[in-house]
Amino acid sequence: MILLTTSRRPTQAIRTFCRDLSHTFPNTLRINRGKLSLEGVAAKAIDANAEKVLVVERWKSGPGKIQFFEISKEGLRLIPPLIYLKGVKLQREFPEAKPKGRRIKSLAIEASKSGSTEVKKLEEALSKFFDIPIVSDEKSLRDYDALMQVTLEQGFLTLTFRLIPEMVEVGPRIRISHLIWEVNHEG
Repeated sequence: MILLTTSRRPTQAIRTFCRDLSHTFPNTLRINRGKLSLEGVAAKAIDANAEKVLVVERWKSGPGKIQFFEISKEGLRLIPPLIYLKGVKLQREFPEAKPKGRRIKSLAIEASKSGSTEVKKLEEALSKFFDIPIVSDEKSLRDYDALMQVTLEQGFLTLTFRLIPEMVEVGPRIRISHLIWEVNHEG
């Protein structure tokens, strides 16, 4: 299980983005952080039997950075990549948003057909963190409720989510400013 939380002073947009992420990624538990330190977040994660933590940080009143952590004996250990966001389009901004009552229970990453090493590296990191498969053939896609795609558009990496079999984009759409692969492993 993955514990999902925000920075200490989240805005409504960040809370909505976290709600969207918790509805999109299976086995994700969203909590309000409040005044919890990272050690407190680690304790909450251990109480919830979570192995990993995802923190959405604030930048200029919106989602600005996504950090991934593993729980270790010493607390939280930061794992790459750090994802700096350029922009986010929330689920409510998609007119074709998923029908009420339909939750995403299984998600797969569609293997990119681009030759970009950055796209492939991000797909592998997301697959490992969220424990979701990377699939390349159309037949395998039918086994999942939704599909995540990592694309390189106009110089920016973009994450999109589509319902299967309709292939309707339901959000959130995440535009990435840049990725940091060398991270300090302190939590």
